[in-house]
Amino acid sequence: MTELATAAEPTAIKETASLAAPSSIDEPSSIERKSAMRLAILEGPILPTLLKLALPTLTVLLAQTAVNIVEAFYVGFLGTQALAGIALVFPVFMLMMTMSGGGLGSGVASAVARAVGRGQKDDADALVLHAIVLAVIVGAVFTLGVIWGGPTMYHLLGGRSKALAAALTYSDNLFAASIAVWVVNLLAAALRGSGNVKVPATVTLIGALVMIPASPALIFGFGPIPRMGIAGAGFAFAIYYGVAMLALLAYMATGRTGLTLKFAPLERRLFADILKVGLPTALNTVQTNLTVILLTGAVGLFGTSALAAYGIASRFDYVMTPILFGLSSAVLTMVGVNIGAEHVARARQITWVSTLVGVGITETIGLIVAIFPSLWLNLFSHDPSVVGPAATYLHVVGPAYGLLGVGFVISFAAQGASHVLWPFLGVTARMVVAAGLGWIAVKFFGAGTFGLAAIVASSFAIYASICAVVMTSRTVWRR
Repeated sequence: MTELATAAEPTAIKETASLAAPSSIDEPSSIERKSAMRLAILEGPILPTLLKLALPTLTVLLAQTAVNIVEAFYVGFLGTQALAGIALVFPVFMLMMTMSGGGLGSGVASAVARAVGRGQKDDADALVLHAIVLAVIVGAVFTLGVIWGGPTMYHLLGGRSKALAAALTYSDNLFAASIAVWVVNLLAAALRGSGNVKVPATVTLIGALVMIPASPALIFGFGPIPRMGIAGAGFAFAIYYGVAMLALLAYMATGRTGLTLKFAPLERRLFADILKVGLPTALNTVQTNLTVILLTGAVGLFGTSALAAYGIASRFDYVMTPILFGLSSAVLTMVGVNIGAEHVARARQITWVSTLVGVGITETIGLIVAIFPSLWLNLFSHDPSVVGPAATYLHVVGPAYGLLGVGFVISFAAQGASHVLWPFLGVTARMVVAAGLGWIAVKFFGAGTFGLAAIVASSFAIYASICAVVMTSRTVWRR
């Protein structure tokens, strides 16, 4: 399809009704809402538009995080061995979630956002089918890979005896739903890229409301539901994503979401448009989670209690992820649409404003948890051998969360602009410092929790510094 040469002109920007409408039977009010959102992204006040896009996603992702916290809380009643088991699986689980939501998902959202900015509605719709094809392929790889390689991987990470058995049981049930997870997350990314945050937010929120009571019912048993133990936690997750996938596919086929799922010829150029952002960004998420996996393995050298301590402390690192992702996914959409419409100066301004917001939120939360770590740690354990080292970690790492916010927000802005070099280098440097130096410090120099936490905090500073180069790059901010 030939690009619309006048996409950046005000008159063309305002002619959005036909581009936003999924079908000729849409209600006028629905068309007007979609047109108004696109116009707000291109011309409206930055902060209110950013918050309008970010808050629904942020709210439901926090609800989803609450599900993970509640699940770990319930598993804590099964004992330290079970808690250590889910600590082994959690980095691999987060690898799948961040790869699908913020890795290839960012590639999908960026491609859709730029297509919308250029006014190419047919391409935006076609990208939905291409995203589903990628989701099925990569999801199947995850399921087979974890089931086949799980025993060796969790053993290498320090899993032994009952902790290893718990990890394998939980993992097998959890990753049985990998394809469903990938389909749901890539469809949600496509919708966010088009400016529709309501539908993916609603699906995730409903899932969180269902999972909170379903997880303990399956773990401990309730009425006719048998007690499944740690397997129940993974099984509840698999059920939710299976149902969510079917519901989202059916709804998007109606076209009422603003993007329409329909069969069309697969095109290499559309896969390329997704993957040129998605592959490097997915590699970033691999490196980020590999950092946690390697650090988990290093801490595992000190035994089960230390493993449980690092598991619950580093889990707070992942609490930052949905907060930053909710904000940054809105940044990606706004930057992508403006880059597609050649509003480059505005795209850069959006990035500055969003970075300040991200730092303010994450630094405030980091300082609170650094000063009062028991607010978080006592949700999972009261064992002094677990809580003590975990508190030390949060004392040191908490004040550095603002630096994590800098790197995260700028990375997503760069993805929206279809430039991923500096975020990739930032994540790579972070992995080398945190995982590489962290492993060496623990393995060969006997560094304790304080030393390891200091290295992790330093890696955040290096990550932020490298990603900040994006803001001065003429390559990124050009027409």
